[in-house]
Amino acid sequence: MDGEVKIGDKWLPQGIVILPINKISEKVTLSPGSQLAGLRFLPAIVYGLVEQHFTSPTLLTADIGHLHELDVLYATLQLETENQGRIEMLHKWASKSFQRSNIIPNSLKQVLKCIDHDATLQGVDELVALSQRQIERLFKHWMDISPKQYQRILRVQRTVNYLRQNKGASLVDVSQQFGFSDQAHMTREFRAIACITPGKV
Repeated sequence: MDGEVKIGDKWLPQGIVILPINKISEKVTLSPGSQLAGLRFLPAIVYGLVEQHFTSPTLLTADIGHLHELDVLYATLQLETENQGRIEMLHKWASKSFQRSNIIPNSLKQVLKCIDHDATLQGVDELVALSQRQIERLFKHWMDISPKQYQRILRVQRTVNYLRQNKGASLVDVSQQFGFSDQAHMTREFRAIACITPGKV
């Protein structure tokens, strides 16, 4: 809304911007006085709303995905000085704009639910009426990543959250608890996805 924002090595354009799905964490740099407001969607929701994938930060217009009143929303957010007011505006706009109840197919919802409950990919195809290849195609189409990559990201996110809440936890024990083969494997996954080591969380 105001000031310059950089994600990774890309400066964001001014306005309403949609970010691509990232497979790794990126550093966010805000210039002094920067202000921004945003919505973060669950997996596959963005594709369900705008019906396309993005490879770089993209300035949204009303014709992308038929999201109405973006210009009015942006102008109103800029006028609001209180964060609570901005949150309420975003909530009201999202509630009005996203009333479609079936944004993603039930088959993908089932797969995501199974993965969220720690099912292995081999176990997922036994729980839903899809082959592993069909699951991979669903992920590629809707999320532009593989189910394996999604699982890896989810596991690192959960581990990061656990380490933030349990500062003195043994990294060896944590690696076992979250299904890494050993502490070295956990460290490699953290470096590849979160761009930090477990000890730095």
